[in-house]
Amino acid sequence: MTDGELVNFTAELQRRIEDRVDAEPELMVRDAFVSIVGEYLIDDGVLDDLETCYLFVPWQNRRVEVAGYDIAGDGTILQLVTTEYGLGAEPLKRERLTQLVRRVGAFAEFCRNGMHEQLERSSPTYDMVQRIHTAWPDLHTIRIFVFTDGTTGLRRAEEATVAGLPTAVHVWDATRLHRLISSGAQQEDILIDIAKLGYEVQCLESSEQADGYRCLLTMLPGKLLADLYDEHHSRLLQRNVRAFLQARGKVNKGIAATIKSQPGRFLAYNNGVSATARAAEIERTPDGLLLRGLTELQIVNGGQTTASLHNAARRGLDLSQVTVPAKITLIPDDRLDHMVPEISRYANSQNAVTAADFEGNSRFHVGLERSSRSIWLTPSGDELVQTRWYYERVRGQYDVDKNKFTTTASRRRFDRENPVRQRFGKTDAAKYEYAYNERPDVVCQGAEKCFRTWTLEAELAEREAPDDAYFRHLVSKAIVFRQTRSLIQKENFGGYLGQTAAYVVSLIVHAVGGLDLDRIWREQALPEAIATVVPDVARIVRGVLTSPPSGGNVTEWAKKPACWDRVRAVGWIAPADVLAG
Repeated sequence: MTDGELVNFTAELQRRIEDRVDAEPELMVRDAFVSIVGEYLIDDGVLDDLETCYLFVPWQNRRVEVAGYDIAGDGTILQLVTTEYGLGAEPLKRERLTQLVRRVGAFAEFCRNGMHEQLERSSPTYDMVQRIHTAWPDLHTIRIFVFTDGTTGLRRAEEATVAGLPTAVHVWDATRLHRLISSGAQQEDILIDIAKLGYEVQCLESSEQADGYRCLLTMLPGKLLADLYDEHHSRLLQRNVRAFLQARGKVNKGIAATIKSQPGRFLAYNNGVSATARAAEIERTPDGLLLRGLTELQIVNGGQTTASLHNAARRGLDLSQVTVPAKITLIPDDRLDHMVPEISRYANSQNAVTAADFEGNSRFHVGLERSSRSIWLTPSGDELVQTRWYYERVRGQYDVDKNKFTTTASRRRFDRENPVRQRFGKTDAAKYEYAYNERPDVVCQGAEKCFRTWTLEAELAEREAPDDAYFRHLVSKAIVFRQTRSLIQKENFGGYLGQTAAYVVSLIVHAVGGLDLDRIWREQALPEAIATVVPDVARIVRGVLTSPPSGGNVTEWAKKPACWDRVRAVGWIAPADVLAG
């Protein structure tokens, strides 16, 4: 990659950030950058989720600074984001990187010490610090992520201890982001050097099969699997499972019991794991084949086994005698996306893979994509070009499609026909559906959890492709949510904009009994009668949201069905003109 390519990438990233700020004016440029990078890393499996929330305060002759957070790994992993935006492919100086990491480390201590009482109680920063403080006794690890549009030779810093917890620092600079975002790939490869990690793994190799794949049969040390999950977490399971894994179900309790009392029998009792990889490094020795390395390892069945081994290691159990049978299928690039879901469907495992595990490749999402490319809006007013609502089934798809055009004129036409303000993705669709369907508490769970709930409850992986009418109604729900959010933002209420918007939409739909979605599609606008009442409904909703029981956490309160019960109990009655409209 040349310097020019990197500069062009950061310029394109800046335009993308400006588009996000235009769509969500309440966002600072810094927060838009964090949100966009976070979305890509969530899709990549590096992060489970991310709450963008900026805090900068002095404390004990130090500076506390953080740009976002998530609590992952069954509440055991604190993931913190800090950022340096505005470098435009220029180098991020080592001392500045050190300063950023030091400040986010101070934030961790700030949370551990319960310093949320120093913050404004009705603010998202208060909720963030309070939530982390409450979760602290269960935390085992901290992961610090540095997002920057500058460049640095680091991908990961040395392990350290922050606030008494082992901490790893991961750097996502412009070069690394360019590889992930601009390549059109959905994931950054996992590269595993088994020999460097200190393991010697023997294997058997099949001949090449009819579809061009090969299989390796091997016995993996349990400690190796635990270490890999500790390093890559859900990213190791990304291609088929992003489930919430913990040693709580019957299967996982059995795994933990075997490790504790009969580790030598683990190989006999456990069905093992099925995995895929793009490539393998194999050394031929007089004693047989040794597996030295793997590229893009993905566990497609056996995720519960892997997570349970990691959980056991975290609790101090000895894995030295634990061995796990493994079948690793080596699949060429051009067959990867097709074969991996099929392997996931048909391979046996202790815990069945649910329908939700196939996410964006289902007929339902492919059908939404097809509708979005074929349904055009009739130009209105002074507009001359027909436009579409672009459904981004895979994150980054919009840019990949745009970059297929080689001339400036053709790219501009793509922009006019597919305006950024009319682009939405899978997690957006879930949010619009649940807000309209009177489930605002689910919307407030966060983008990824809301999407997972939608996938499971609506059984999307098993549904046929929706018809065009469904797509139009989905877009109408998007218009309702987005324009409601915009109207609330203009009132300058302060924080909790997303939560307020979700509850306002749900309360209006509840009171009215449903909106005329066909009319909203035709007019591409929220009816005037509805728009007029949004500010008053927002005031009612915020009164409930910001008054959690026993002075609790506003963000957590908004996630509870009891909060929705309380909002409905207010008894807001829609005016006659709203009911008539």
